[in-house]
Amino acid sequence: MMLHMRTTVTLDDDVAAAVQRLASERGQSFKAALNTLLRTGLATETVSSRPYEMPARPMGLRPGIDLGKALRLAGDLEDEETLRKLQLRK
Repeated sequence: MMLHMRTTVTLDDDVAAAVQRLASERGQSFKAALNTLLRTGLATETVSSRPYEMPARPMGLRPGIDLGKALRLAGDLEDEETLRKLQLRK
């Protein structure tokens, strides 16, 4: 059994315009487009209600290791490899 409920909702202008645009694109009524959007939003909310968190882990670096220098070295090595490949094309 499907329960139908009639209610008044005040939508912001941009939201109403977006729903109307979607309804036009899909050839749906405003009501059908709004119901589809609400169902999608509610289903998404229940699946991912918490933000993803990545636990921190120690990197095992010795004191005094500067990651900025390591990144600079990696960039330099990448640049050298790019130049080597360009020279091979000559």
